[in-house]
Amino acid sequence: MGQPVVKISTGKLCGKVGKNFNNKAFFCFHGIPYAKPPIGPLRFKAPQPAEPWSGIRDATQDGTPCISRHPVLKSLIGSEDCLTLNVYTRDLPKEGSNFLKPVMVWIHGGGFTSGSGSSEIYGPEFLMTEDIVLVSINYRIGIIGFLSLEDPDLEVPGNAGLKDMVMALKWVQENVIHFCGDPNNVTIFGESAGAAAAHYLILSPMARGLFHKAILQSGCALNLWARSRRYTTELGQVLGLQTTDERKVLEVLQKMSVEEMYLAAEKSHDPFIASLVRPHGPVIEKKPEGAFLCEDPVDLLESGRYNHVPIMIGYTTREGILSEVLQRPKPFKPITDFELAVPNFLKLQRGSDISKLVAKNIKEFYYGNEEPTDKNKDKFYLLETDNFFLREIWRTVKYHNKTSSVPIYFYRMSIETDLNLFKNMFSITEPGVSHADDLGYLFTNLLTPDIEEGSDEDIAVKRFVKLWTNFAKNGDPNPTEENPLINVTWKPVTRNEMNFLDIGTKLTTGVDPDSDRMAFWQRILKINPNNKL
Repeated sequence: MGQPVVKISTGKLCGKVGKNFNNKAFFCFHGIPYAKPPIGPLRFKAPQPAEPWSGIRDATQDGTPCISRHPVLKSLIGSEDCLTLNVYTRDLPKEGSNFLKPVMVWIHGGGFTSGSGSSEIYGPEFLMTEDIVLVSINYRIGIIGFLSLEDPDLEVPGNAGLKDMVMALKWVQENVIHFCGDPNNVTIFGESAGAAAAHYLILSPMARGLFHKAILQSGCALNLWARSRRYTTELGQVLGLQTTDERKVLEVLQKMSVEEMYLAAEKSHDPFIASLVRPHGPVIEKKPEGAFLCEDPVDLLESGRYNHVPIMIGYTTREGILSEVLQRPKPFKPITDFELAVPNFLKLQRGSDISKLVAKNIKEFYYGNEEPTDKNKDKFYLLETDNFFLREIWRTVKYHNKTSSVPIYFYRMSIETDLNLFKNMFSITEPGVSHADDLGYLFTNLLTPDIEEGSDEDIAVKRFVKLWTNFAKNGDPNPTEENPLINVTWKPVTRNEMNFLDIGTKLTTGVDPDSDRMAFWQRILKINPNNKL
C-alpha cells in the first residue's frame, strides 16, 4: 500500500499508512490547515478560512500545537500558527462506491491552557478498528485563544478558541467526504476542557447543524473551571502599563512575540481553586453579531434553546486525583482552608458568616471529625471530584433531561488497569479512577503497554471503542446485534430515573450514582439559588 494522496477543497495532501490495534492498515493525514494562521493582524481574532496551496502538501507529521507548557517537562512548546487537524480513515473514495462512514471529531483537553490533538497522545490505533473516520483538532488556547476585551470596536470579544472549533467543523462538512466520511453523521467528543468545549458547541447557535451527536467525558460548560473572567486591568499591570485602556493593552500585546506574551499572561494564571474564577477560558460575549455565545449557559439549558443532539456524558470515580497532580513537583498538601472550596458561582464574600458556614458544612460532610492529612487522601479526592466535575456534570444531565428532545446516556468509569493514563503517568497508587484515565482506553499514547489478548485491558479497550463508536454510528451505545462484551442494556436517562452505566471490569447498570454526595450539594446550592453557574 503506497502513500495515499487526497484532493480537498484547498489542495492535494500526501498522507501515510498506519496499522490499527488489529494490525490492519488505515490512512493517516496529519497537520492539515483548516484556517489561516492566526498571526499578525489576525492574532486574537476569529479564524478565517484556510487558503489554497499548489502542488502536493506533505501530511505525514502532526501540526504545531498552540504555544503552552509541555504537560510533563514544563518547557514552552508550540506557536500561535496552530490551526491544523488530523484525519484517519480505513478507506478512501473509489469509483463506483459511495459508502460514507460516521465521523468522530476529537477535541483535546488541557483546561483551555494546554494540550493539542497530537497523535503521540491521541493515537488512533484503537478507534480505527471500527469503520469510522476520526478527526482530531488543534485550537488556540490560553491568552491566544481566550483573550476577551469589553470594547466591541477592538474585535476581540473572546472565545476565539471555540470559534476555531466551529471553523474545524465547517472544514469537516466541506471536506470529510474526500476521506469517505459522512458530513451528515458527525459526532463531537472530548475530555475535560474538550468535553466542556463540546458542551459549549451544543449551546452555541454558531455551531448549529455542524454535528449530530456529542460525547462529554469528564467535563461540561457549567464546571467551575469552564467559565472565565475578563482581566485586562490585571494584564496591564503585569505588562507594567499604567493604564486600564484596553486599546493600549492590546497594542502592546500585538507587538510582543508569542513567547513574551505567553509568559506575561502566565502570571495571571489562577491555581485550581473552587472559589476563584479563571482568567483564560470561555466567556459570554457582549455583542450578538458574530458571537459564539452571548447568553448564560443555564438560561439556554432551562429554555431548551440549544442544539438538540443525542448526548453521552460521564465521569471517573476519582476525578479529583487531578488536584494532587497539579500540586507537583511540590509534596501533596491537603486542603485546610475550606473557604477555598466554596464554589465561585455562589458569590459569597470571603470571610463573611455565610461563607464560613458553607465552608464548615463542606468540611464536616467530607471529613466528619477528621482533620485533612496525607493519610485520608480519598476524602480530598472525593471533595475535588464533586466540586470541580461531578456536581455540574450531574446538573447538566438534569437540565438536558428536562428540555432535550433526544436521548441522554450517563456513565461512570470505575475500571482500573495498566491503561489508566493519568495514574500510570504520575505514579498514583491510591485506589480510584483519575481524571483523564479514560483516555488510555480510547487512544494509544507513548505509555501504552503491550496488551495481551483476553486481558482486562484488551476487553476494556474493545468495550470502550464499541460503546463510543456505536453511539457515533447510531446515536445509541447499545449494540445492534448480540455482543458478548456488552451484555447489559444501557438505558438513557428518563424523567423519573437517572439511569447510568458503570464501566468497570464488568459492565453494570444502576440509578442515581453517588446520589448521597449530590444531595449534599443540592442543599448547599439552595443558599443562593438566584445565582447562575
